[in-house]
Amino acid sequence: MSDETDTSPLLGKGTANARRRNLALRIAIPFLVIALLILVWYAYVKLSGVPPYILPGPAAVANAFVTDWGTLAPALWVTTKITFMSLMLALVGGVGFAIFLVQSRWVELAFYPLAVILQVTPIVAISPLILIYAPSTQVALLICAFLVAFFPILSNMVQGLKSVDHNLINLFELYGASRWQTLLFLKLPAAQPYFMTGLRIGGGLALIAAVVAEFAAGSAGAGSGLAFRLLEAQYRMNIPRLFAALLMLSMLGVAIFGLTTLIAWLSLHRWHESSIKREN
Repeated sequence: MSDETDTSPLLGKGTANARRRNLALRIAIPFLVIALLILVWYAYVKLSGVPPYILPGPAAVANAFVTDWGTLAPALWVTTKITFMSLMLALVGGVGFAIFLVQSRWVELAFYPLAVILQVTPIVAISPLILIYAPSTQVALLICAFLVAFFPILSNMVQGLKSVDHNLINLFELYGASRWQTLLFLKLPAAQPYFMTGLRIGGGLALIAAVVAEFAAGSAGAGSGLAFRLLEAQYRMNIPRLFAALLMLSMLGVAIFGLTTLIAWLSLHRWHESSIKREN
């Protein structure tokens, strides 16, 4: 009895140490891989003698990141604002339209093809029309980004609402639950994993659509985003600034993915199998 009592704290301490090591490795390995890639990039530029207007080295990109911060930071804020605003609109519109579609089979047959048509039509093809009818360029960019992020959220939400266990639906009907009670207390919670998948996909697509829409719109000036700064750097052959703008876009995309992944984990880690950590 005493031996078991003495060894249990050691087992708990060993488990805690193993978790800390696992967390440290999960953080360190990606950074080591990125550092290795930067080292390979630096060595290639140094040994090959490629001119900086073709491929700048990491030091030149870092210098452009610092010196051009006053130009790139406002553009980053514009792109970030359009991305998150379009994502919020896509979340509201996608969830609301999904709830509307699943109320009736005939409603889904009538209206779901319209969403499919919007999805399969290239946004570059319809962006000129949006630019004509939108009251401003910023609104046009917002609409373009919204249309791209809307369908993944809608599609995943519809699939989640339709994937509820029919036995549970019958149980709710047996106890006299109304349609809205069934929706609020059964269908929406059951569709939450699907919604989180759509959120992660929509977050990345909203950023991509914001950049592509700005390319198509050709917006310029003080209120322009990072897409215009990319084109500007290309036209001026300022390749270090172009790489710095690309680095900003990549960091924004990683931040959006991390944020949506964190939201999904916070929502699902206590009860859903996809987020529960296995003990074996």
